[in-house]
Amino acid sequence: MKCYIQCFQLNELYSQEQADAQNEGKPSSDNIQYHWEDDMSISSSVSDVKELNNSEYILQGTFADGNDFTFSVPKMRLFEITSSDAPICYVGASESILHSVDLLKEDDGFKITIILKDLEPMANPSPGVYIASKEFPKDLTR
Repeated sequence: MKCYIQCFQLNELYSQEQADAQNEGKPSSDNIQYHWEDDMSISSSVSDVKELNNSEYILQGTFADGNDFTFSVPKMRLFEITSSDAPICYVGASESILHSVDLLKEDDGFKITIILKDLEPMANPSPGVYIASKEFPKDLTR
């Protein structure tokens, strides 16, 4: 099955009333609903997606000096994506920056929608992962 992921950052100044009155209920260039949108698709055959509330995300990588690092990031809302022909992968965000999430199972696959709050500083260390700045590992910000 397929898995399609959409992530949005809200524009808290968006006014549905203005959209209704001036643009047939739709956002406009003067009244944008989202600052940005990321669209992703899992290319492997997805067999299952699980929503994990208040979970921890393991952030791994290599420092510029060649040393490896592993940090645990708490308080994350994650979606664990299991495929029959690829390793498990995760998308999600810190609970503190989430406006809403939605997981929809359709006949041909899964659709994940993540909407993030406006004006909340965050990092995006890998596609589909958004970590609140206050919860980002301090050793990686030096």
